[in-house]
Amino acid sequence: MQNKITKLYNIKYPIIQGGMIWNSGWRLASAVSNAGGLGLLGAGSMYPDVLREHIKKCKKATQKPFGVNIPMLYPNVEEILQIIIEEGVKIVFTSAGNPKLHTSRLQSEGILVTHVVSSVKFALKAQEAGVDAIVAEGFEAGGHNGREETTTFTLLPMVAEKIQIPLLAAGGIATGKGMLAAMILGADGVQMGSRFVASEESSAHLAFKQKVVEAQEGDTQLTLKELAPVRLLKNKFYQDLQELYKTNPTKEELKELLGRARAKRGMFEGDLEEGELEIGQISGLLHDIKPVSEIIKEIVEEFNLAKKQIASLNCC
Repeated sequence: MQNKITKLYNIKYPIIQGGMIWNSGWRLASAVSNAGGLGLLGAGSMYPDVLREHIKKCKKATQKPFGVNIPMLYPNVEEILQIIIEEGVKIVFTSAGNPKLHTSRLQSEGILVTHVVSSVKFALKAQEAGVDAIVAEGFEAGGHNGREETTTFTLLPMVAEKIQIPLLAAGGIATGKGMLAAMILGADGVQMGSRFVASEESSAHLAFKQKVVEAQEGDTQLTLKELAPVRLLKNKFYQDLQELYKTNPTKEELKELLGRARAKRGMFEGDLEEGELEIGQISGLLHDIKPVSEIIKEIVEEFNLAKKQIASLNCC
């Protein structure tokens, strides 16, 4: 399954694991890389010294390429970048910020830079900034999301039409069939988050993982667009938020309800009532918690089978 993405990252399959906060520690990242994909550490939920520790452990756990995902809106981004350079990480995914700020610096250190976007406009800006690849992430995705509410399979072909560099699809993709559909629409590979949350190696709390695989259609909602749009499972915190919205709250009132460390409380510590439970719409299609090796094997087998089924169609 060799193409632009597998050659770019030197991996077996064009499957990238999302660098999700509170889910993407060294165990998950190394397991994905060892299974033939590209694992990412989620720096957004790590203090700099914790990130360094996870990088060191990941290097011991896999000889395959892995990377780090960096939300650029975080205040200690400079320290995080320096650690990545010092530790010899060669792949960085950036999001939530201007790719011009750090791309050339990272590339001068021999680091590949991939930037996550939610619109054609930002895809073009990222390409102009010189990034090596782009992730087009649709409205279905979990966690922090774009304000445009453009779905993955609408956004993807529009971005593919405008850019010349390798393209990954993200948002609402968790199966081999979804991967094939994305590639038919112009992607060179896929980035999956929610599917890897429900893995044995994810650092998420077991209670949160179980909540994810129990989720049904309609159990998630994009909210908090006034601050930073985020897709959440509906729980007590979500319902409290909806009650607050009825009062036409200010940003300060929303921030007060949100408080600090609510995502950690929900996903990492397992508080299913008061925590922030970030997950994608595709959670309604996830029914079990499995080892990463089994997840990737199933995705690849389903991809190959679906490709054969499409080739055998005689409708046209």
